[in-house]
Amino acid sequence: MKDTAQTPRGVRAPLPHDSAPLHVTGAARYVDDIPVPEGTLHLAFALSPVASGVLRGVDVSGAGDAALVWTARDAKGVDTSPSLHDEPLLADGEVRFMGQPLALVAAASHHEARRQARQVRPEIDERPPILSVDDALTAGDRHFDGGPRVWTDGDPDAALAAAPHVVEGLLEVGGQEHFYLEGQAALALPQEDGSVVVHSSSQHPTEIQHKVADALGLPMALVRVEVRRMGGGFGGKESQGNALAVACALVAARTGRAAKMRYDRDDDFVVTGKRHGFRIGYRAGFSPEGDILGMDVTHWVSCGWSQDLSLPVADRAMLHAANCYDVPAVRLTSHRLRTDIQSATAFRGFGGPQGMLGMERIMDHAAHALGLDPVEIRRRNYFPDHDAAAPHAEAEGIEVPDGTDTDMAGRGAVGHVEGRAPHIPPEGPATHYGMPVRDFALGGITERLLETSDYRARAAAIADWNAAQPVLRRGIAFSPVQFGISFTLTHLNQAGALVHVYQDGSIAVNHGGTEMGQGLFRKVAQVVASRFGVDASHVRPTATDTGKVPNTSATAASSGSDLNSMAAMNAADAIRGRIAGFLGALHDVPADLVRFEGGLVAAGPHAIPWAEAVRLAYVNRVSLSASGFYKTPDIVWDREKGRGRPFFYFAYGAAVTEVVLDRLTGESRILRADILHDAGASLNPALDRGQIEGGFVQGAGWLTTEELVWDAKGRLSTHAPSTYKIPAASDAPPAFDVRFWDRPNPERTVYRSKAVGEPPLMLGISAWLALGRAAAAFGDRWPDLSAPATAEALYWAAKRAAG
Repeated sequence: MKDTAQTPRGVRAPLPHDSAPLHVTGAARYVDDIPVPEGTLHLAFALSPVASGVLRGVDVSGAGDAALVWTARDAKGVDTSPSLHDEPLLADGEVRFMGQPLALVAAASHHEARRQARQVRPEIDERPPILSVDDALTAGDRHFDGGPRVWTDGDPDAALAAAPHVVEGLLEVGGQEHFYLEGQAALALPQEDGSVVVHSSSQHPTEIQHKVADALGLPMALVRVEVRRMGGGFGGKESQGNALAVACALVAARTGRAAKMRYDRDDDFVVTGKRHGFRIGYRAGFSPEGDILGMDVTHWVSCGWSQDLSLPVADRAMLHAANCYDVPAVRLTSHRLRTDIQSATAFRGFGGPQGMLGMERIMDHAAHALGLDPVEIRRRNYFPDHDAAAPHAEAEGIEVPDGTDTDMAGRGAVGHVEGRAPHIPPEGPATHYGMPVRDFALGGITERLLETSDYRARAAAIADWNAAQPVLRRGIAFSPVQFGISFTLTHLNQAGALVHVYQDGSIAVNHGGTEMGQGLFRKVAQVVASRFGVDASHVRPTATDTGKVPNTSATAASSGSDLNSMAAMNAADAIRGRIAGFLGALHDVPADLVRFEGGLVAAGPHAIPWAEAVRLAYVNRVSLSASGFYKTPDIVWDREKGRGRPFFYFAYGAAVTEVVLDRLTGESRILRADILHDAGASLNPALDRGQIEGGFVQGAGWLTTEELVWDAKGRLSTHAPSTYKIPAASDAPPAFDVRFWDRPNPERTVYRSKAVGEPPLMLGISAWLALGRAAAAFGDRWPDLSAPATAEALYWAAKRAAG
């Protein structure tokens, strides 16, 4: 079947979030709102008061009933790590960060559990903590035993030796707290057969299922995890919810009572991981005209006390270390360092923002040193543009309709072999890791954005304004984004879905993606509705449930819509095919000519309402339920060599941001932001616009006000809203223009859409660049601005520029 008919309220309709009325009225139910059985136990962790030391013992006598307190000896071998099995639920033998759980306390209420947990007294022989990159390098403490990971493309040493101009520098990049509105929470309900049901605020239900099953010694089939929604995640709920879910399941299994746990905001700050802090060193060679000839970049990554997801995060930083530029010779060196602080973890962009920030710093530094226009030096080094309106699949002779046809879903390109990715040799321009760049769009995006933002006239006006202002200076900056879409761990690029059509025509869809406010459930419902030609209101998304769709990947890597929408579409198309076959046979019409559109099903001249078609199919014993599966095609990646095609496609975007800076106080404001972003053929422009706006603000927050500070003892000083400043509504630019680069995705994604979760965060880099430009306007010297660009950092950057 090749029908891609859609209704006005199917795909591409700007429908609101499926839970929007519940959100605004406060009726949306989160884990902490679920009614619990009588006798439910509430849990809290007793936390380490020191950052590093030998744990001699834990005195729990002050914490009430000892039967309701667990220490490491009661949880031997229970691990919560998503990777290396290096995260014991409770510290055993040593402590590695201030805030590490030492004991688990259960009580009749949340507040009583927290109060009793504060009475636990550990005996620790304290030792000096490893807190900084320099400390870790001195101690030789790494998460990767083979030393630094090094990728090389071309001959960077020869390129740098021959380069007429070389810029070099060191950039400190801070981490970031996720600050989701709903904190970490879990609820475990023991069942009569020894199984357990877990409700978790998690982006990765299957990971929760796996860790709980492992802790209880159960097969995964006896652990069911349900996630209806989260109040935000941003990557902070990909692995950080494991400890709460495992703790609740252990207590529930051993007591036979329901167990519930949630972190207070301070505990959430102190216990959970953050975005990785980086130090980035660089040497880059340029021609006098601004052509980049080669670069040597080093990442020193502060990973925290356990490995968590640090290796793939650091890998992705290397993958995006050249952003959208065709650099002929590259060396990338990545040190993954172990430090005695919270374990750094996934955060929106997953290392990409840090890698991209380093590259944009290089481009601005070169523009300043060479006296060139910062926009033009970027454009000069772009890959060549391709016509995104003419997908390459058609050029290869593959029939691809406007939507996505059921008989192509899950397949690769010509020559794909089931079970392994094809070898795709670079042809034409390629990234430093060997992936062909055949859909580049930033040339056109840049030209249009410069025009719609009136960049050139504004830059000239700002230069004139700055010349007359002794205290306030303004800056304007442009930054582009080229972000790869797929999990770099290839086997995670798969999804399943389950679609039920009931005899009255209503539709339920379940899939492995989780809803954290981004609108995934609405998008999947719109795709399913469009396959059946009905309004999206006919489709009800149901809670993510490992008992319905197994072996799911995390909702991460911006792949939630790509993977789960395609899996749901495949399930819907299986049902649609059965209905079409039945009605076609009934009316002597070929099944592929049966149409589903406008709420009707038409077999030749015989058109009946959707509900009637379903009723007829039901009474004639046509199956109205199907599962669907999808795997991303044509990806292959060797992380050791740093070669391959790790991404299915790239998402592109660009931003122009204007700021103002006060040199006396370091105070700054974002005045205006203009964004042109590539969402392909958007499944839902309203939701995608929200993601773009929110991503930009979150990225700007990371690089301006959000500063993580640890004291000399390893205590996180910025552990609450009173000491950690996320952007408020008043920090969003008062002039905020967001537009779409409205071209279909050249790759065969669902309805030719593109992922839009992570890429917009990196548009916030333009705010940091603009602040650097404003600081530079106070003199002639390079301001050497760090990140985040707090008031203090900006004050000193302006001082350096002025000399």
